[in-house]
Amino acid sequence: MGVYTDYDEFTSPISPTRLFKALVVDSHNLIPRLLPQAITGIQTIQGDGGPGTIRQINFLEGGEVKSVKNRIDEVNEETLSYSYTTIEGDALKDKFASIAHEAKFEEAPNGGSINKMTTKYYTKGDDVEINQEEIKIGKEKLLGIYKFVEAYLLQNPHVYA
Repeated sequence: MGVYTDYDEFTSPISPTRLFKALVVDSHNLIPRLLPQAITGIQTIQGDGGPGTIRQINFLEGGEVKSVKNRIDEVNEETLSYSYTTIEGDALKDKFASIAHEAKFEEAPNGGSINKMTTKYYTKGDDVEINQEEIKIGKEKLLGIYKFVEAYLLQNPHVYA
């Protein structure tokens, strides 16, 4: 099994606490409501929202990815860190055994937040070729969700305050 690691960092005018609450704690309710044109629902398959919880995200029909199952590995509201692993679904294609995501929301020096993301792609074999364009497309989709939530929070300053 090979591992490919990717890092990203985003800045936002939104506080790390508000982003964490929206993107992590209440994402299963908020994101399908904000993006009904892309996500039909997020359902809990097992667990209570903490580590070990498995959630299935269902996407609108006609897309390349129909659903994915994510296992929550950590939710730390004190350090505003979150990790989960994609364990099943079309996003894994035939290449990946799993994809692990770690996010950390930090206070920016001038207000707002700095949000750091590490993604590890665990391939099904050592000889699997990583397609950088596929990785880029996946990152752009995640960033699109992030930006949608950010815009919602900017328009609704009282939400998740």
